[in-house]
Amino acid sequence: MTPSAAAGGPTLLAVAGWPVGHSRSPQMMTAALAELGLDWRYLMLPLAPERFAATVAALPGSGYVGLNVTIPHKLAALELADTATDAAASIGAANTLSFDRDGGVEADNTDAGGLLDAIGDPMADKRALVLGAGGAGRAAAWALREAGAEVAVWNRTADRAAALARELDVRHAERYEAPDVLVNATSVGLSPKLAESGVLEAFDITSDGDVPSLLVDLVYGDEPTALCAWAQRGGAVVIDGLEVLVRQGARSLERWTGESAPLEVMRAAARGAIARG
Repeated sequence: MTPSAAAGGPTLLAVAGWPVGHSRSPQMMTAALAELGLDWRYLMLPLAPERFAATVAALPGSGYVGLNVTIPHKLAALELADTATDAAASIGAANTLSFDRDGGVEADNTDAGGLLDAIGDPMADKRALVLGAGGAGRAAAWALREAGAEVAVWNRTADRAAALARELDVRHAERYEAPDVLVNATSVGLSPKLAESGVLEAFDITSDGDVPSLLVDLVYGDEPTALCAWAQRGGAVVIDGLEVLVRQGARSLERWTGESAPLEVMRAAARGAIARG
């Protein structure tokens, strides 16, 4: 699918979520578009769930060629699409929508590939635990399974984790199990007011012996998350949510523009936005 802007209007991209004010995608993508010499605009769309489908249907006629999708719309994004990539269809969630000249919508999931790009190391035979069974958790579990890891999924609502495990043919973890690779795909830790003890308690992590070799925390903020601080103190390699954001954003950008994403520019813009608050 080749996206196309509305005739005579600006070419638009955006990120949609509820809430979405914390997203650093606009700063990151605006810097990337400027580096590529594209006079496109990347906006922020705060969309409540009940407004998501109707708003997305109107975007192609308003000059939009693509949309990044974040919490809580990733499942709905796949449902409303006319076509889907193998990744989005297999994961059952989408974070990237592309609009064609006729208003058609194609769903993709760059969260999965972006996660593996951020990790950069082989995952074959690693024991991986994914915390969370929402759209981001689904992508992480699928990506790690496809990369050869032995994957388990934990969620505060056990039934959701069990259902996801069955669907993706991975294991349901009824409690925290110290893995080689830990991925936090929940919103726990998003609030800076939640102390480290509260974050660890939420996942039933009780000792330093529970520290994984590698932590990927999809949450990001002004400071390292409590989970990142705990893992770093225990000697783990830590990949934060901003690096995953850059990598999945790069895949979306390349899909829309056909150009190689300027990773260093995107990374500097995302981290600079955090520093500026």
